[in-house]
Amino acid sequence: MKNKKIPLRKCLGCNEMKPKKELLRVVHNSQGSISVDTIGRAQGRGAYICNSKECFDKAKKTKAFNRAFQSNIPEEIYEDLIKELVINEYKN
Repeated sequence: MKNKKIPLRKCLGCNEMKPKKELLRVVHNSQGSISVDTIGRAQGRGAYICNSKECFDKAKKTKAFNRAFQSNIPEEIYEDLIKELVINEYKN
């Protein structure tokens, strides 16, 4: 019986490799919009972050989202993302 390989992704905040299912995916699509991908299958460039405010704050401070998406991220996007993170934190 084969052991199924667990896909790992790196969190933008803490830079730790974690199983993909434990992280939230943030997507930058071809229209330029950025959103939290709740199902993990949205079209576009994905970046992953732990479901914690500390990791989000660290990623924002170090401009990790700007580097991951190779564009400047407006402040409104960060506000929307933090709302999504808070909502998802309470769901889990």
